[in-house]
Amino acid sequence: MERIRTRFLVVGSGVAGLHTAWRASSHGEVVVLTKRSLFDSATAYAQGGIAAALGAGDSAELHRLDTLAAGAALCDAAAVEVLVAEGPQRVRELASLGARFDTDPDGRFTLSKEAAHSRKRIVHAHGDQTGAEVARTLIQRVRETPSIRVLERARALDLIVVGGRCVGVRASHAGGAIEILADATVIATGGCGQIYRYTTNPQVATGDGFAIAHRAGVRLADMEFVQFHPTALDTPETPLSLISEAVRGEGAVLVNDRGQRFMTRKHKLAELAPRDIVAREIFREQRGGSSVWLDARKLSRVFARRFPGILKICLARGIDPRRDHIPVTPAAHYMMGGIVTDLAGRSSLERLYACGEVSCTGVHGANRLASNSLLEGLVFAERVARDMVAIGRLPRLPKLEAWSVPTLSDRGAAQVAADTIRLLMWEHTGIDRSAKGLRACLDQLKEIARRLSAGATEEHNMATTAMLIAEAALMRKESRGGHFRHDFPREKKKWRGKHIEW
Repeated sequence: MERIRTRFLVVGSGVAGLHTAWRASSHGEVVVLTKRSLFDSATAYAQGGIAAALGAGDSAELHRLDTLAAGAALCDAAAVEVLVAEGPQRVRELASLGARFDTDPDGRFTLSKEAAHSRKRIVHAHGDQTGAEVARTLIQRVRETPSIRVLERARALDLIVVGGRCVGVRASHAGGAIEILADATVIATGGCGQIYRYTTNPQVATGDGFAIAHRAGVRLADMEFVQFHPTALDTPETPLSLISEAVRGEGAVLVNDRGQRFMTRKHKLAELAPRDIVAREIFREQRGGSSVWLDARKLSRVFARRFPGILKICLARGIDPRRDHIPVTPAAHYMMGGIVTDLAGRSSLERLYACGEVSCTGVHGANRLASNSLLEGLVFAERVARDMVAIGRLPRLPKLEAWSVPTLSDRGAAQVAADTIRLLMWEHTGIDRSAKGLRACLDQLKEIARRLSAGATEEHNMATTAMLIAEAALMRKESRGGHFRHDFPREKKKWRGKHIEW
């Protein structure tokens, strides 16, 4: 078994993990462990952009108010203050590193508006390829930094906890066991969209970080709050391609099979209502037997310039948005809950940090405001890096128990289990939930977990994360933000500000 000793360990290679690693690297050696390649993350898939108060007529206060409104009385006010106050500087720094954001002839950021924002404040890159540009910029910095060692195609299996402190992780790499010991460990593993049948998340997003932390007794919260993006491209593939919120922001509308624009009857903001409302109304149209389409034909003259990536994706599937309706469906997109952290990214376990989607900083509350995710990754990764560089070195550790990577004996059975989890979660713990469905889902998830072989480590993580979501959804007897129960269809005062924790 290989053992690595490093100053800092970062698990995950999205915006949060990459930024943390790069910012910490001037203070010591960093190991970045990532499940596939550095580019395999939800960050690279993000089309929409980064929200920050950078334009005339905008302010951190307006951004704060919009974020709090979307969060449905569950945001942490102090965390939101940090996000909106420090966000603009993080975006400017990223641009100074070489991120090629869209600008006007005078060099000012070209800003757009998205759902539930009161101002144009979304920064884009290459129209609809913001995440890919952010990933490219940070990956380049990480690759060029001698003090950062990258382990690709490496999977964290469990945290190593000694004396109530996290001292690293056990992982598999190149088929073998590896222990990475670190003075500070950062979980930045992203979300869990792949536990749902329909998702925009990459195949690596199987909820590993939540499950690993939970097994180690780390505090988690708000796991019932999963955000479903209203408009994924409705095609038979996984993950589904995203049709960015920005398309609706530019004027595209939703219609059903009868050509009716239904969102105008559902919310005063119509297609730009909060994501949970739009996703739920599309889902209701589908349950009623109608397909749903995005009509962007009024953008035909600017579509190729404004959304080149989306145009390419659609054309490859025989759809021309300039003259055709785009078939869309809601899909699991983002986890608002996760590992509870303070404003420095510290978890409840000493020497363990979390940032990005796997964390629960409190900035999103019950429903994330569009384009606040990349921003949160940047802002809180910066805070994690600043805090952990001051942490002392670990004393000499006692001899650790020998272990080996469990062998997966039946890949076919593991795949069947994964597919069943996805179907169960979509049907019972998705956009529309009830006590009856949630209990049925939990019973079957427990049985799946019981029957999985020890070697099905990823599927075990999927089952664990799925059960955390379903259990929290069963406990919250109301509807709020991304969590909707048709047996409790309204918000309740007694649940205002209340968090479900483990």
